[in-house]
Amino acid sequence: QIQLVESGGGSVQPGGSLSVSCVASGSIFNINVMGWYRQAPGKERESVAVISSTGNINYADSVKGRFILSRDNTKKTVYLQMDSLKPEDTAVYYCYAKIYGTDYWGKGSLVTVSS
Repeated sequence: QIQLVESGGGSVQPGGSLSVSCVASGSIFNINVMGWYRQAPGKERESVAVISSTGNINYADSVKGRFILSRDNTKKTVYLQMDSLKPEDTAVYYCYAKIYGTDYWGKGSLVTVSS
């Protein structure tokens, strides 16, 4: 069974930093797309940063220059470093992967940015 297991996140003051990681486990040979989405209270889920199998990374405009997505293909892991966090970054962050045309989601990790 393919699973996405998240770690990291938490609570931080504005201007602080957090990171989240996601490991894809199971019988996986190729990952089409992998990255992070988030959903704030009362809002739709949105893409934060995703990376394709070719290595192309797409960032949401709201996080460009503050967040960095990286991956370790051998470990089937993606990392999201989040710097200069703002209250509006508060959301549940979901790891996402498209594997052989099927969407997979982590259960979500709460990131809270507040004083």
